[in-house]
Formats: sequence, structure tokens, C-alpha cells
Amino acid sequence: MKRNLMAWLSWACMSIEAMIGIALGVFLIAFAFAPVGMGGGMLFVPLLHYGAGWEIDGRIIAASLTLTAVVSYGSGLAHRREGHVDDAIVKTGLYGAIPGAIVGVFIVSLIGEHLDDVFKLLSLVMIIWAIRKSMTKMKQVNPQKEIEANGQIEEVETLPLRLGAAVGGMLSSVLAIGAGVIYVPILRTFGHLAPRRAIGSSLHFMMAVIPISIVTHVAFLPSDSIEQLTSDVPFIAGLALLTFLGARSGAHFGMKHLSEARIMQLFLGLIIIVAIRYIIDLGGF
Repeated sequence: MKRNLMAWLSWACMSIEAMIGIALGVFLIAFAFAPVGMGGGMLFVPLLHYGAGWEIDGRIIAASLTLTAVVSYGSGLAHRREGHVDDAIVKTGLYGAIPGAIVGVFIVSLIGEHLDDVFKLLSLVMIIWAIRKSMTKMKQVNPQKEIEANGQIEEVETLPLRLGAAVGGMLSSVLAIGAGVIYVPILRTFGHLAPRRAIGSSLHFMMAVIPISIVTHVAFLPSDSIEQLTSDVPFIAGLALLTFLGARSGAHFGMKHLSEARIMQLFLGLIIIVAIRYIIDLGGF
């Protein structure tokens, strides 16, 4: 009861402007990230950290993963209806992604109080890698060839695909993200999928991996963090509803109005913005 009272007081003390900003933020993040196969966790965490004043700990990771899961389902189901999913490649990749996610939870528990700096540094390294791989792929691949192939062009490279998916799953748990920033380049590079199918398959990785990551995280949370998270359920549920609406709207908009080349440009633009944010934080600017 006392914990619930403290939560309600915390929300009451938050200004109307801050509440509106957070609500609008989760909707726009979901809308922007859904068409590019990402869950938005790289921005959900900063939004809750800077906007709501939450510490970067197990509580914020669980909340961010919840919102990211909502994005993955809202957009992933829309992509499945349009046939933009390769189930065989998703099944292959999950053999790496799911164990990776569980390992990632153990890493978080070991990092402990140093999670903030480690979180931002790993995020930056991951983003720089994704920018490089995505730019290289955009320069090398003939877009018309991908469109005609309607998905897979070459034979799937199973081992690197699973290893890459394992890294994505691990970082999903450590960084509270969907890991689309890893999955999409991996699916493009080793699964040889066209952009839209790589995006839909990336979202289906998240649909399977994130719930497992959330459950594992909660199992390792201390009792006081679980009580705090429980008291935040109404707040998180409200954000989740806005996230779902944003993801569905963004997915439909992307499939109807954005070309594959434009989607990949948007993907790059979003992760570059996130990279700048973490560089500013780590540099103390």
C-alpha cells in the first residue's frame, strides 16, 4: 500500500507537460521505429530516464522491454498479414537469439551499479556497427534484384546468422531494446533478405525473444524493485496502449507510403540520432 501511494505521488508530482511529453514520445517512437524493424528501446530507455526520472536499472529495463514487445507485436502482425516474414529464417535465428537473451540477463545482474555507463557504451558500439553494416549493404545490393527475388537472394549462412542473432538477443536483455538494430543487418547480410522481409522477420525475432527476456529479468529483480514495478503497472499500461497505436499506425504507413530504399534511410537516420545522444552523455557535454 505504501509503495502504491509513493508511486501515485510520483506521478502526481510529474508536471502535465512532462506527462504529455512522455505520452507523445512513446507514440512517436513506436510510429517511427515500427516500419524499420526496430522496437524503439534505444529511445524508450532515455525517455523514461530523462523524462520520468527513472534510474537505469532492472526496473527501467523491464518497462522498456514491455513497450518494445508491444511495438514488435503491433508492427510484426501487420507485416505478417502482408507476407513480409520468412518463417524458416526466423526459426533458424531463434536458436541463437533466445539463449543469447537469457545470457544477457545474467550479464545485467553481474554489472550491477555500473549498468548506466556500460549500457551507454555498449549501445554506442552496437549502433556504430549497425550504421556501418547498413551503409555497406545499401551500396552493394541492387534494389531491383531484391524486389524481383521478393525476399531471399542467396543461400542462408546459418552459423553466422545464429551467432549474430545470439548477440542481438543478449543485447536485447542488456540494453532493454528489441535489437532490430542488430537483427535487420544480420538478416540482410547472412539471411540475404530484402529490406521489408528482413524487417518483418526482425520483428518476429523480438516477438519470441522479448517476453522471455522480461520474465527472466523479473525473476532476478530484488523484492523492492518488483514492488516498485508492480506499482508502476497502470503507468506502463497506459504507455503500452499508446505504443501499440503508434506501432500499428507506423507499420501501415511504412508499408503503404515508404519505398524499401526510403525505409533503410529512415533506419539509418534513427540510429544516428540515438548515437549522437549517447556520445553527448558519455562525453559529458
